[in-house]
Amino acid sequence: MLHRKIEDVMTRDVGTVGPDAEFTDIVAALDARRISAVPIVDGERRILGLVSEADLLRAQVEQAVDDRRLPGLRRRTPRHTRGEGHTARELMTSPVVTVDPLSSTLRGARLMDRHHVKRLPVVDSAGHLVGIVSRCDLLRTFLRPDPEIRAEIEQDVLRSALWLEPGTIEVDVRDAVVRLSGNVDNRSLIDIVLRLCRAVDGVESVSHDLTFDFDDSHLRPGPTHFTRRVPGR
Repeated sequence: MLHRKIEDVMTRDVGTVGPDAEFTDIVAALDARRISAVPIVDGERRILGLVSEADLLRAQVEQAVDDRRLPGLRRRTPRHTRGEGHTARELMTSPVVTVDPLSSTLRGARLMDRHHVKRLPVVDSAGHLVGIVSRCDLLRTFLRPDPEIRAEIEQDVLRSALWLEPGTIEVDVRDAVVRLSGNVDNRSLIDIVLRLCRAVDGVESVSHDLTFDFDDSHLRPGPTHFTRRVPGR
């Protein structure tokens, strides 16, 4: 709930190429944008695949191996420039692991880790490419300024999630370390506050000297149900 969404950190202006783009066109697209991979899309920007620098290098290695194995064929065939004859459709990795723009950055990080990828194309419900998110984009969520972290805790955690009055809990954030002070009604609320604060993107640790008015730790959670006895039954 509190983690930022993919759409908050993704790159929206994404360079793409079509499935029939040739090797040199792909290289030019990578070089022009200083990127290491380019999405392959159809005419409606639906994602078809992804071509990375590794894919291009792999094609070059395979080409060199084939040339050494078939020297006679190479002499009879007109000499091509490096990479000529390879299209994006042949080079791309497909299918591609994608992520929804409304997914949390935590889900994006888990997808990258699970599938061992460095970037995720971001697609809408119709499969259209709307952005791309990289490891670097996700890591930047942990470099948030202290005032931004404090504002999110005060607004999203204390007021919106827990409905606490302003000033009930004082929030101090220094170098991503959160310190909480104040007084709450129930002891159990302290654990909830701490868990929610630790879940905020960019928080390194949380400590507190919170006090409480009522110790409810001995109470069992959940409602108590009573059964009314009906006379004659």
